Amino acid sequence: MAAGQKTNQLVVPQAKQALEQLKQETAAEIGIQNYQGYLGDVPSRLNGAVGGNMVKKMIQAYEQSVSQQQQ
Repeated sequence: MAAGQKTNQLVVPQAKQALEQLKQETAAEIGIQNYQGYLGDVPSRLNGAVGGNMVKKMIQAYEQSVSQQQQ
């Protein structure tokens, strides 16, 4: 790894299991089964789709929690 590059680190390490489950669910919705372990043979477009859909779900969950707090 080049100097200055960092690996991804969870802000809340206790959320690791929940994020992994979200990743598996999102991959299954897209049609990718067994999305774990070595993913070097998965095209970057599909990996990006999984990540993008995960972000959409997290934003949606946050928006729902905020709207419920305001009521």
